[in-house]
Amino acid sequence: MTSQPTTRPTGERRRDADRTRAEILQVAQREFARSGYAGARVDEIAELTRTTKRMIYYYFGSKEKLYVAVLEKAYFEVRAAERAVDVEHLAPEEAIRTLAELTFDHHDRHRDFIKLVAIENIHEGRHIRKSEALANLGTPVLDVISRILDAGRAGGDFVTEADAVDVHMMISAFCFFRVANQHTFGALFGRDMTAPEHRDRLRAMVGEMVVSYLRGGQSP
Repeated sequence: MTSQPTTRPTGERRRDADRTRAEILQVAQREFARSGYAGARVDEIAELTRTTKRMIYYYFGSKEKLYVAVLEKAYFEVRAAERAVDVEHLAPEEAIRTLAELTFDHHDRHRDFIKLVAIENIHEGRHIRKSEALANLGTPVLDVISRILDAGRAGGDFVTEADAVDVHMMISAFCFFRVANQHTFGALFGRDMTAPEHRDRLRAMVGEMVVSYLRGGQSP
């Protein structure tokens, strides 16, 4: 009698490995955002994912490499959202406004991303610099903004001399500050910038702020 194979097909094992890796990354992202790089413990991540510390090291190699993988995942997600802006079929003002509002929405929904960026800045970008995957990740969004700016200048809508990095920084600064500084800002000024009653106004503000700047403060 022929015995049945005891191992599962390679494709099924691969899917299980991908699911396990994705679950580890999801939990690790939450733990690093909550406790920081130094405070997060691989043992706790293993317990929360119902796996083992040895298995996490098998997939990622070390705590630092797991942290870098978490940063890569977080940045890939925001860059994917930015690339989704259909700049080819929008007028320049509407395109840059849409990109600003999309960034606002992403940062509003992904609070862990904000925490991770703040934590990595505390470490002076030491870990993110070790990621080859993130080395050129900023290029696509800069290309998108550059195309918008070129179209706006060609049509006479944009007159301010600003490059894509300037505009990206302007958008990111507003959207990031609103979430990252919500507690200190609220303590000092008595306003929760993330409260629902302020959301629509601030979302519109960032788009109009960028458009007005690029138009040189001129009304349409």
